[in-house]
Amino acid sequence: MPEYIEEVAGWVIGKGLQMTGRVYGTYYNSPDEVSEEELRYEIGVSFAGEAEPEGNIKIKELPPMIVLAALHQGPYTEVGPVIQGIVEHALQNSYEITGPVTEVYLNSPMEVDESELLTEVQIPVKRRG
Repeated sequence: MPEYIEEVAGWVIGKGLQMTGRVYGTYYNSPDEVSEEELRYEIGVSFAGEAEPEGNIKIKELPPMIVLAALHQGPYTEVGPVIQGIVEHALQNSYEITGPVTEVYLNSPMEVDESELLTEVQIPVKRRG
C-alpha cells in the first residue's frame, strides 16, 4: 500500500493540484477474511481543481454521506477492534451500514513513531426506521 499512496499523492502534486485532505484507504473486503492477494481496496486523496484520469489513476467524486467515525492511535495493524466497535455501535443503535470501511490517515509513519499513528475510521450509515 505505501507504493500506491506514494503514486497517488505524487500524481496529485505532479499535476499541480492542491491536496485538500489526507490520504485515505477504502476497503471492500477484509484482510481477516481474504488473503493479501484477494484484498480489494482503493487509495485516494481529495484535491481542489480539475483533472483527467491517467493510467492507474481514476477521478472519483464522493457524494456527501453520514458516517460513524472513531479515532485510532497506534499501528495500522491494530485498527480491527475499532472497526468492530463501530459496527457494533451501528447495530445497537438502529443504523444500517451503507458502504465500505474507510481509513483516513491523519499522519504518516514517516512523520511519527508507529505508536503515534492516527487513523480515523469511518463507516457510512443511515438510520433504520
